[in-house]
Amino acid sequence: MNHAEYDVVIIGSGAAGLTAALELAESKRVLVLAKGTLTGGSTAWAQGGIAAVLDAGDTFDNHVRDTMVAGAGLNDLETVEFVIERAPASIDRLCELGVPFNRDEDSLHLTREGGHSHRRIVHVDDATGWAVQEALLKAADASPNITMLAGRTCIDFITDRHREKFSAAGRVWGVYALNEETGRVERHIARATILAAGGAGRVYQFSTAPRGATGDGIAMAWRAGSRVSNMEMMQFHPTCLYNLEVKNFLITEAVRGEGGHLLHPETGHRFMQDYDAERMELAPRDVVARAIDDQIKRFGLDYVHLDISHQPAEFVTEHFPTIHEKLSGLGIDMTREPIPVVPAQHYTCGGVVVDLYARTDLPGLWAAGEVTESGLHGANRLASNSLLECFVFGEAAASDILTMWDELEEPPAILPWDESRVTDSDEEVVIKQNWTEIRRFMWNYVGIVRTTKRMERARNRIALLKKEVEDYYGSFRVTTDLIELRNLLQSAELIVDSALNREESRGLHYTLDYPETDEKPRDTVLVP
Repeated sequence: MNHAEYDVVIIGSGAAGLTAALELAESKRVLVLAKGTLTGGSTAWAQGGIAAVLDAGDTFDNHVRDTMVAGAGLNDLETVEFVIERAPASIDRLCELGVPFNRDEDSLHLTREGGHSHRRIVHVDDATGWAVQEALLKAADASPNITMLAGRTCIDFITDRHREKFSAAGRVWGVYALNEETGRVERHIARATILAAGGAGRVYQFSTAPRGATGDGIAMAWRAGSRVSNMEMMQFHPTCLYNLEVKNFLITEAVRGEGGHLLHPETGHRFMQDYDAERMELAPRDVVARAIDDQIKRFGLDYVHLDISHQPAEFVTEHFPTIHEKLSGLGIDMTREPIPVVPAQHYTCGGVVVDLYARTDLPGLWAAGEVTESGLHGANRLASNSLLECFVFGEAAASDILTMWDELEEPPAILPWDESRVTDSDEEVVIKQNWTEIRRFMWNYVGIVRTTKRMERARNRIALLKKEVEDYYGSFRVTTDLIELRNLLQSAELIVDSALNREESRGLHYTLDYPETDEKPRDTVLVP
C-alpha cells in the first residue's frame, strides 16, 4: 500500500493519539500510525497515574497552584486552568472505557506524588499507563472507522511542496512513512493530521523513555516550519533503578508519595532535609533529581537508596505489585531493604508550539501530548499531569477538526517518495557509532547540571555530526535506524540551542554560569 487516503491521519498510538481517534471516528475515517508496535510508546510505561481534583478537600485552584509552582512560573495560566478543569471529565470517560482504577469501596483511591499538596492521583496499582493503553486500544479496535497500522516509521510531513502542482504555502496533507516490513515508503494522505508522536528522551544515555522516543515528531515539525519552545526543559526522573543488567526501569514517584525515604547508601543519612527541609522527598522532581545528582558527584557514589521498608510489607506489595515483582526477580526485596536508584531522563517538557485548540503553526496539523509545548508544564512537569495533557489535548484536536471540517480542503495530488538517487547502505556501523556518541555527550554536557562551556562543546559535536548524517541520509535508502538518528540529532540541536539561549536557571534548566532566576519568566521559542 503505497498510497492511501483517510479523513484524518494520526501519528502515534498512545493516549493522545487514540483519544483523538475515538472522538473523530464517530463520523470520520481515521488512520493511526505507530512506529514499531501499537503499545511501544510512553503511555504503556506510565506507572504513576493521572492527576485530577476528585477529593472533597481539594480544589482546581490547588491543582493549578501546584502545577505553576512545579513549573517555576513558566507555565501559561490559561492552559493550566484549561487542562485541570477538564481532568475530572477525562477520568469519567476512562472509567466508561473500562479502565479498572483502584477504589476505596465506592470512590476512586487517590494517592499523592511529589509537588502535589493533596491526594489526587487516580491509578491502577503501579501500572496505570498499561491499563489505559489497553482500554484505548480495545475501543479503537472495535471501531469500524479506525484503521491502526503498526510498523510505520514516519519520515517527513507531506506539505504543499510535495504536491504534483508545487506550492510553497506549507499546509500539511499527511505523512510519508516507511513500512518497516517491506522497506517501501508509503504516502498517507488526509485533510487533517494529528501529531502525537511522543518525546525525545532517547537523546540521553540514561532515560526511562521507550526505545522509540527519538524526537521524531518534534524534528519533523521543525523541518516543516513549525516553531518549537522550551526544549531545554528536559525532566530527569530522580529514581530510576540502578542495575547493570536491567536498564531504564522506573521506580514511580508514588513510592516517595507513600512514604519512601532517600538515603545516603553508606551513612544512611536522609539527605533531602539538606536540600528542601519542608517538602523533603515530596519536593518537585527537578529539586530531588539535582539533590541526588549532587550526592552522587560529591561522594563519588554510583547510586543512592530509596527506602520504603519501614512501611508494612503488605502495604508495599499492595501499592506497588509490579515494582515489587520486578525487583524480587533481581534479588531485591523492597519490603525489607532499600532500592538503589539514579536519576534518568524522563520527560520532554518542551516541544512543538500549540494553542488551546491543539493547532500548530502549520495549517492542517494539530498536535497533542509529549511532542508539544502547550504551556501546561512550564519549566518542570508536575507528576501525573502528562497523561492528563494527552486526554485533554487529544480531545481538543479532534473537537477543533470536527468544528472546522467543512473549511478543510480535499487533499491535492501528491508526489510519491523519490528514492531514485539512493542505494542500500553498506555502512550501518556509522549509525550505531553516531547514535552512541550523541547520547553520551548529551548526558555529560547537557544533563541535570549544565555549563556554557559544556553546552558549546555539545553544539560543536552536533555541527560535525550533522554534516555526516546529512551526507549519509542523501546517499542511502531510509531505514528506521537512519530516520531515528536524523531526528535524534535534530532534537539534540534544538535542546542545546534552547539551553544556550536561556541565561538563567529555572526549573529543569540549571546552569552553573547563571545560577539565579530572572524576575520575569520567558519562553525560549526557536523559529525555523
